[in-house]
Amino acid sequence: MALTSNRKDSVAVVGVGMTSFGKLPDHDATSLGIWALRNAAEDAGLSLADIDGLCFHRLADYQKFVQITALSPRLLTVNPGAGRMLGGTMQIAIQAILSGMLDIVAVVYGNNGSSAGARYGGKGDQYGTSADQLWFPYGMSSPGAIHAMAFQRHAALYGTTTNQLAEIAMTFRRHAGLNPHAVMRKPVSREDYEAAPFICEPLRRLDYCLINDGGVAIILTSGERAKDLKQKPVYVRGFAQLSRLAQGELPEDFGYATMQSVSQRVHEMAEAEREDIDALMIYDNFTPTVLFTLEGFGYCPRGEGGSFVEGGTLALGGELPTNTSGGHLSESYMQGWALNVEAVRQVRGELGDRQVRDAQLVQYLQGGPLSTSIIYGSDQP
Repeated sequence: MALTSNRKDSVAVVGVGMTSFGKLPDHDATSLGIWALRNAAEDAGLSLADIDGLCFHRLADYQKFVQITALSPRLLTVNPGAGRMLGGTMQIAIQAILSGMLDIVAVVYGNNGSSAGARYGGKGDQYGTSADQLWFPYGMSSPGAIHAMAFQRHAALYGTTTNQLAEIAMTFRRHAGLNPHAVMRKPVSREDYEAAPFICEPLRRLDYCLINDGGVAIILTSGERAKDLKQKPVYVRGFAQLSRLAQGELPEDFGYATMQSVSQRVHEMAEAEREDIDALMIYDNFTPTVLFTLEGFGYCPRGEGGSFVEGGTLALGGELPTNTSGGHLSESYMQGWALNVEAVRQVRGELGDRQVRDAQLVQYLQGGPLSTSIIYGSDQP
């Protein structure tokens, strides 16, 4: 099965770009997005004028963006700030290329959350999650509180421990130590993890992602056009998404059924089995998310995520290298976009000390209310 059921067209990533990450008070979200897009265009060997579609995520001031870049896109879309919107943003870009209406589409993300004092949850939550209506009256005033409760349930059902969460935090920090872009590179020991203060017990500071400033851009075109450009094409082998929004933030199965459906469809589309995947990029806003996602996408049996991550399974050189950039926990919380750039660069084979050997297929996994998966590959299906 190709990207569409009745044709063998393909879509490829031909350019990726990122800004620095951290606190960047001289930039707003728009300038961060422009910075990232310029880097992506240079990476692809394209000029900005070659781009005829712009799909923005979180970056709301589209008019300012196109005025500064002097672009006249034939497609212009904006998705709101919640990280769950990554899948829809990518899907619009992919379908626009497959339709034949557009040639080159850039997906652009800009986030000045650190400098702007962004808060997830609490009074003033602005990311479209309806948390103020549904959860605040019961004291569930942040995403961290929701994930802490979900982990408590997982621990009660399956015996999962915070030592297993520590394994995730330590592993991803070791990966970040090999990544010059990562905000947090200092190694974390188990003692460091246990000494970190609770934010919402049993989750500690090191179980939480990093709120930082930064921008990311990804440029896509048809597989045929990609062959003529600067970089080795990285093909979108499979894509799938499914909503479980109606089930709320705390489904009893941790989102398992939704992720299972997405998993089946993305692997069928990619014509690849789980055993063929060389590395994973998992949306790790909190450490328990990694466990739920590994189980939901079938990389370990249901309820066994905790034991699965022990013993270096997710480490470089391990059975299933995961979040080789450091992920949201240690590189920066770019709401999935930097993880997709890492996937592309792994397939290209350009990551030096953190390169997964002979990486041919890398899968992005995102659980949550809008579950998404993308499989990137070095060859067309």
